[in-house]
Amino acid sequence: MLYAVISEDVDNSLPLRKQARPAHLARLEALREEGRLVLAGPHPAIDSNDPGEAGFSGSLVVAEFSSLEEAQSWADDDPYSEAGVYKSVTVKPFKQVY
Repeated sequence: MLYAVISEDVDNSLPLRKQARPAHLARLEALREEGRLVLAGPHPAIDSNDPGEAGFSGSLVVAEFSSLEEAQSWADDDPYSEAGVYKSVTVKPFKQVY
């Protein structure tokens, strides 16, 4: 089943993001290679594809997991979580219609 991992950043998260980004992207790449990643990306803090120093306000990942527990465990182990980028992470089932 698909699950949405919806994360909200702490204030001024950009330096933390930059530090943990390679490890974060490696995990997403692994999901993609397994054919389980539907989409992933950050929410720019301003209305721009390149927010520069404004950074990001959070992230969204939609991927396939065998259970809500597996999706939650994957989210809990995210390098961004471990680096303190996120102040909250919500994981919930997602039904893709289009």
